[in-house]
Amino acid sequence: MNIAIFVSGNGTNCENLIRYFEHSDQIHCALVISNKPEAYALVRAERLGVPAKVINKAQLNDSDVMMPLLREYEIDFIVLAGFLPLVPDFMVAAYPRRIINIHPALLPKYGGKGMWGHHVHEAVKAAGETETGMTVHYVTPVCDSGEIIAQYRVALTPDDTADDIAEKEHQLEMKYFPKVVEDVLSKFIIHC
Repeated sequence: MNIAIFVSGNGTNCENLIRYFEHSDQIHCALVISNKPEAYALVRAERLGVPAKVINKAQLNDSDVMMPLLREYEIDFIVLAGFLPLVPDFMVAAYPRRIINIHPALLPKYGGKGMWGHHVHEAVKAAGETETGMTVHYVTPVCDSGEIIAQYRVALTPDDTADDIAEKEHQLEMKYFPKVVEDVLSKFIIHC
């Protein structure tokens, strides 16, 4: 099964996924796509031998660009690992329950438009939450509203800064995200 990883930033989750599936007989990281040419994730992918492509907003929203690209790399499944733009409806329709996203909070809290990266952690801090976590969910046309696949939690203290919260949540991503992806893909492989 070939997966494409969509990224917008540094790419620690992207690299973690590529390394996790490096020796898998069933799951192959076939392509990394970023909407930002300066995303360090592209460097990580190329260093690990995974083709990396940059697409702009117009290309992302053009089925005549995206669908042939995904077909070229025989993509069966898409993993969003810090990808900020909304996935266009035509792609969600073409990959039903085959696009998943990681979100740095316990959805449905702190989801939706504008809730990404540090904005999420600052909102968690401002609300005085006693815990935070990560959510993996299916992608639908509505931002952060898809069925939740898995959530992992971590306790917070009143002294935690937004940076501390980000670090705690990131540790959850590093530990659990590849295994969640593997579990979802394993079920998908079984049903094919």
